[in-house]
Amino acid sequence: MSKPQISTRAELMPSSPIRKLFPLAEAAEQRGIKIYKLNIGQPDLPSPEEGLEALKHVTRKVLEYSPSDGFRSLREKLVAYYDQYQIKVSADDIIITTGGSEAVLFAFLACLNPGGEIIVPEPAYANYMAFAISAGAVIKPIVSTIDDGFALPPIDDLEKLITPRTKGILICNPNNPTGYLYTRKEMNRIRDLVAKYNLFLFSDEVYREFIYTGSPYISACHLEGIENNVVLIDSVSKRYSECGIRIGALITKNEELRKAVMKFCQARLSPPLLGQIVAEASIDAPRSYSMRTYEEYIERRNCLIDGLNKIKGVYSPIPMGAFYTVARLPIDDCDRFCEWCLTDFSYEGQTILMSPATGFYSDPALGRNEVRIAYALKKEDLKKALEVLAYALEAYPGRTE
Repeated sequence: MSKPQISTRAELMPSSPIRKLFPLAEAAEQRGIKIYKLNIGQPDLPSPEEGLEALKHVTRKVLEYSPSDGFRSLREKLVAYYDQYQIKVSADDIIITTGGSEAVLFAFLACLNPGGEIIVPEPAYANYMAFAISAGAVIKPIVSTIDDGFALPPIDDLEKLITPRTKGILICNPNNPTGYLYTRKEMNRIRDLVAKYNLFLFSDEVYREFIYTGSPYISACHLEGIENNVVLIDSVSKRYSECGIRIGALITKNEELRKAVMKFCQARLSPPLLGQIVAEASIDAPRSYSMRTYEEYIERRNCLIDGLNKIKGVYSPIPMGAFYTVARLPIDDCDRFCEWCLTDFSYEGQTILMSPATGFYSDPALGRNEVRIAYALKKEDLKKALEVLAYALEAYPGRTE
C-alpha cells in the first residue's frame, strides 16, 4: 500500500548542519568514544544563580498560560536592560517569544508574502533558510568570503539584488556563524538602502554582549529614520546560558506589525511560563556575572583561533564577536570529513563533532572546505579538541594539501 505524500515544503526544508550529525555522534559515544562537541552554541558556563533560584522557588499551584505577548513585568525589565545599550524602547514595543527562533519565524510570517524575498549576507545562521521556507519566502544571498574576514560585500552588490519582490534585509550582528561585527559605515549603508526601498530590516542581535574589539556595537535600533522598518530579534539563551528555557523577544516600534505578530502569538497561546520566570530573575544577575562570562569567552576565542592557525593548512579569521568561527581546512568535502570524524576516526579514544559550513550557504557548492566551530567549551577541552583535529586532518583520506 502506498504512503500519503509529504508536502513540498517538508521536502525543501534543509537538515540542520548543527544537529544532523547527532545520530552519528551518539553511535560513536555508544562505542566508548569521547566527543568534543564543537558544533553547537550551547554554553557550558553556569546560568545565573538568580534564575536558578527563581525556578526552585516557584510556588504556583497551577502552571497557567501567560499573556500571548509575555508577562509585562518581564518586558518592563527588558526595557531597562536595553537602555544600557542605548536602545530606547517601551514595554509595548516588546513581544516575548518562544526563543529567538520563533521571533524570526513570526517576523517572516507577518512581513512576507509567499514568494517574497529577503536579502541575507552569507554564510548565515542555517535556520534562517528553514524559517523562510516555513513562511513561503525566498532568501537571496549575498556571499562574503573568508579571505575578507566575512566582511559585508560592497553595498552596490547588495542593491543589485533588490527586486519588486524584495521585502527585507536580514543581518546577524555580531554574526553567527562567522563572528563578524558590522561597522558603523556598513550599518549606515544598510540603513540607506532600507530607507530608499522601504524595506524591513530584520536584525538578529542575540550576541551583543560578546564583542571582543574596541569597535562599537551598532544596533539596528540606533539607526535614525527607519524606526518603523526595524525588527529586532533577541534571546536570553546565550547571555545567560539558558538555551533550554526558550525565551526570546521580537522588538519593533511598528505598531501595525506588532498587531500582526500578535495574531500568530495568540494562535500559539503563550510563551513558556517557567522560562519567563527564570529569564526575568536572570536580568537581576550582577554585572560580575556578565563580566566573568565575557572574559571567559575572550580566553576561549584566543585559545581556539591561535590553535587553529597553528595547524598546517588551517586558516581562521579572528572573530570580533559571538562565540563561533568559520575555519578553512585542507579537505575535499566538509560534510564527508565531519561524518568521517564520527564514523571512521578516533585519536586516543576521542573525536570531534563540528558543523559543515555548507549548511550556512544557500548554494551547496560553497563552503565545502569550511567548518563552523563554537568555542562554547572550556579551554582544556578546546585544547584537546584542537589536538584531535590536527591528527584527524593528517589521517583523513581526502586531505588536499
